[in-house]
Amino acid sequence: MSTAPIPVLELEHVGKSFGGTHALTDATIGVFAGEVHCLLGDNGAGKSTLIKVMSGIHQPTSGRVLIDGVETPLVSARFAQDRGIATVHQDVGMIPLMSVARNFFLGRELTRGRGPFRRIDMKRAREISLEHVRSMGIRRVHDADQMVGTLSGGERQALAIARAMYFGAKVLILDEPTSALGVKEASIVLKQIEVARSRGLGVVFITHNASHALAIGDRFTVLIQGRVAAAWTRGERSRNDVLDLMAGGEVVDDLFEKVTGEAAS
Repeated sequence: MSTAPIPVLELEHVGKSFGGTHALTDATIGVFAGEVHCLLGDNGAGKSTLIKVMSGIHQPTSGRVLIDGVETPLVSARFAQDRGIATVHQDVGMIPLMSVARNFFLGRELTRGRGPFRRIDMKRAREISLEHVRSMGIRRVHDADQMVGTLSGGERQALAIARAMYFGAKVLILDEPTSALGVKEASIVLKQIEVARSRGLGVVFITHNASHALAIGDRFTVLIQGRVAAAWTRGERSRNDVLDLMAGGEVVDDLFEKVTGEAAS
């Protein structure tokens, strides 16, 4: 008898309020290993608040967070990171005037020696960072001493994803990683998402781009005004349905009826 898979990360009936403002209301979302979960919605829909709850920056006002089926309050961002939840933001958080190797191990430097003889092991840092960046398909980086400022936007995203995977991420949260990129650079990022999925990570992909979501997504959730307005898996909706949902079409009517009990006019 087969059992249903357990989400590696799950928010269950989560609400988040800031004073009298309800940023999230009764939000339930599950992230599964080896899948890409696309989180969609307009500005102000609650996406940023939801991923901050997922990454331990915000603690929910109501509901609970589960990791591998076990309730696990994420009391801080570092606590979440230590449990394998990594977030890559649009700006990636890299220092342009530092090398690929130094950025790869920033804050987690490899060292050798003891006591007063302890120092950063740059040789190993260069070898490891270059190996992992190139394993993501980035062939233009030949030297780990290359400044990150010389990399393209897509290559910086790839470096951040490779770093998260090296440090044991189980869940990778990507906040609008393709929004400021051209077609070629966005394709680099989508390939990195495929690599992460193939290696068993659960990926949360926040995007406004319908084509990118449809190209890579396994599960989809639309947020409107802090509520989950629609959720489906690949193949359950046609392309036109998905585009309509992302544009707010029938979902707005459904949500209006759910909240007010009246049919939208």
